[in-house]
Amino acid sequence: MELPVIDLSPFLEITTKINVDDSLNPDDQIDEKLRSLCSEVSRTLRETGALLVKDPRCSVEDNDRFLDMMERYFEQPSELKRLQERPHLHYQVGVTPEGVEVPRSLVDHDMQEKLRAMPKEFQPSTPKGPDPKWRYMWRVGPRPSKTRFQELNSEPVIPEGFPEWKETMDLWGHKMISAIEAVAEMAAIGFGLPRNAFTSIMKQGPHLLAPTGSDLERHGQEGTVFAGYHYDLNFLTIHGRSRFPGLNIWLRNGTKVEVKVPVGCLLIQAGKQIEWLTAGDCRAGMHEVVVTKRTIDAIKKASKENRSLWRVSSTLFAHIASDAILKPLGHFAEILLASKYPPMCAGEYVEQELAVINLKGNK
Repeated sequence: MELPVIDLSPFLEITTKINVDDSLNPDDQIDEKLRSLCSEVSRTLRETGALLVKDPRCSVEDNDRFLDMMERYFEQPSELKRLQERPHLHYQVGVTPEGVEVPRSLVDHDMQEKLRAMPKEFQPSTPKGPDPKWRYMWRVGPRPSKTRFQELNSEPVIPEGFPEWKETMDLWGHKMISAIEAVAEMAAIGFGLPRNAFTSIMKQGPHLLAPTGSDLERHGQEGTVFAGYHYDLNFLTIHGRSRFPGLNIWLRNGTKVEVKVPVGCLLIQAGKQIEWLTAGDCRAGMHEVVVTKRTIDAIKKASKENRSLWRVSSTLFAHIASDAILKPLGHFAEILLASKYPPMCAGEYVEQELAVINLKGNK
């Protein structure tokens, strides 16, 4: 199955017009064709937990510039990278070394039972331990001056020897946040909520540009699990196109699909916070990153061309603001499943999830 590609241009044109002219009624500007596009966004997120989008503001050149810099960073010796490690801040800024992140499927016994019940062809790969990937956390956007969750809103860490670091991270991070905000508004309209239902509670959220680095020279054997079967704890996750394939997602019907991101497109995945806000109507998408035959082909090609063998994902986690309340919104509060999603501070929810996947154990 190929995920549909949603071109954000028509929606961006209308929202730009609305933002420039306060006298315009947003509901009058969104015509039937655009509402249909918004419905396709919400339907695709509901059915697949993922979405491919094309945003004219996010160029291939921007993504390549970011990947080039992150490849150079991850190629450094481990001892240099560990200088940016901040375990006392739950690894929410700076670098997370390989062997720290624990896939949910390794520690969640209920999940393990569900996996065993899956048809063999749809079962995820079995990780042998913590993920053998590195990650770098870089905060994007303003943080609140007062918050109960200071560790989730900490100052960024800048490595030495990368004078272009802040500019490159901020540029790509802000562009991806802008794409997420457009998708969030379109999804809200498609779900029958006010256009700003999601974006209004994303303001000053602990958004994180969180690229991963996986060493394919050391761990490039077919079947190696870089990110074990899991969901994302945030609101929506967005990725630029990686130079090495390997991402599998699970549709709501349990089917396993290998994702192919076309050049110039971005991949968006539903996280646990949007599940909370829609009372389970839109479920957090399950996914994994594994070395596949297509990954091996890409490794061979990169080796011939003398390119880096670090697989970098340009991942950004968009969050609901830490001090905002997670609860089913609008008509979702009336459905039967709403009681499974009681009101909770978003920051409190995030801390609970971090404790499970071992990122809070060193506080």
